[in-house]
Amino acid sequence: MASPLVRSLIDAGIHYGHRASRWNPKMGQYIFAKRNLIHIIDIRETVKGLLRAKKFISQIVARGDDVLFVGTKRQARDSVVHHATSIGMPYVSERWLGGTLTNFRTIRSRLTRLAELEALEADGRASEFGKKQASRNTRERRKIARNLSGIREMSKLPGALVVIDVQREHLAVREARTMGIPTVCLIDTDSDPDFADIPIPGNDDAMRSIETILEHMVASVREGMRARTTAAEEKAAAEKETGRRSERASARVDDGAGGGSAGKPHVDASPPGGASDGTATVTATDVAAADATATPEAGG
Repeated sequence: MASPLVRSLIDAGIHYGHRASRWNPKMGQYIFAKRNLIHIIDIRETVKGLLRAKKFISQIVARGDDVLFVGTKRQARDSVVHHATSIGMPYVSERWLGGTLTNFRTIRSRLTRLAELEALEADGRASEFGKKQASRNTRERRKIARNLSGIREMSKLPGALVVIDVQREHLAVREARTMGIPTVCLIDTDSDPDFADIPIPGNDDAMRSIETILEHMVASVREGMRARTTAAEEKAAAEKETGRRSERASARVDDGAGGGSAGKPHVDASPPGGASDGTATVTATDVAAADATATPEAGG
């Protein structure tokens, strides 16, 4: 009997590939059969890739890095926005701008410009410009927001990319490879699996198939976030316990320094001539002098 995971993948139609005439020979290892001139993807390879991807994404998020979701095709756009927003991760759903990763500093400057334009409208200063300049500012704001709103909160390069359709998003995959960022890709039978670090062979055209893969990726991100939170709490508790031990150790040292004179023997610092209360004090010098005086008398 098929497992619930396999059943859900089959129900989503993830095993349907492209027409056999459009296939990429490198995808041969992921193809199970050909039915009515359409390639059928081996569901076992899909499950294997999906499990590897889920484990990897969970580890990436647990160590504190973000995951960038990329899907600009019509079938994937809404799902990418919905799922990435639900977990607070960056996404690209409209158009991949060249240099998003390799020229990240310039991209951040455009986001700064977006904040300036929004501030102009919020403060009412936009009316100070002429009609033509105001129209230019509005078009510029809409264009930047449309292309870059998904990565607005991305202050550093992501730890990994989740890409829908490698063939369409080849620019994003190439930039990720240049920057050394691993990629998790849903690849169809017409794609090149060499572009993906962790390929998930499956139908990248059906909305249900894309939705199913993204749901599993989101679940892995949530798991990584829980692990990240747990690690942070454990670290804070360990630092707090270390602080308490340091305070106790300092207190013991202070107590030892304050009471150390109580255990030392008393040293008599009275002058040789006698004690301060008038009582004579006999010393070794007095005894020697007495013996020297008594010796001649005993001999006489």
